[in-house]
Amino acid sequence: MWNIPNTLTTFRLILIPVFLIVFYLPSPLAYFWAAFVFWLASVTDILDGYLARKLEQSTPFGAFLDPVADKVMVSVALIVLTQHYQSLYMTIPTIIIIGREIVISALREWMAELGKRANVAVSQLGKVKAAAQMLAIIGLIWQYNSWMITLSYILFYIATLLTFVSMVQYLQAAWRDLANKSA
Repeated sequence: MWNIPNTLTTFRLILIPVFLIVFYLPSPLAYFWAAFVFWLASVTDILDGYLARKLEQSTPFGAFLDPVADKVMVSVALIVLTQHYQSLYMTIPTIIIIGREIVISALREWMAELGKRANVAVSQLGKVKAAAQMLAIIGLIWQYNSWMITLSYILFYIATLLTFVSMVQYLQAAWRDLANKSA
């Protein structure tokens, strides 16, 4: 059960309270270090999946914990940012992103019960969405200057659009089973 990928995933969970503490530190460098912690968590998300495949160390525990760690870290960061910016420009995309994660997680669980989990496997669009989302969140946390914030907001809206489009794609892939009256 414990291997390098699972250790990285567990480390990502440990980084969540670290991120929170650092973000709220009364220091001029707090946002930089909070962005660094979120970046580190993002890197472990990429690395654990790569290593699980490369080292053939995929486990059921890792398959369960990896998406949980990812969704919790992103949700915590988005909630913190929503509270920090106190703007509908942050709140509405945050609701869309977190809402989509709940919908797709439930859809994947339901499709797995039907033995059709592969129909809603992670797509390339989902990976692009995740990358745009991570970069946007890092910039919105760091807040280095107004250009960074503006570019991060643009990337955040692109990620939100991709979030919505990928949700529609997943729902379309599962629609036959969702609409089946005998299911």
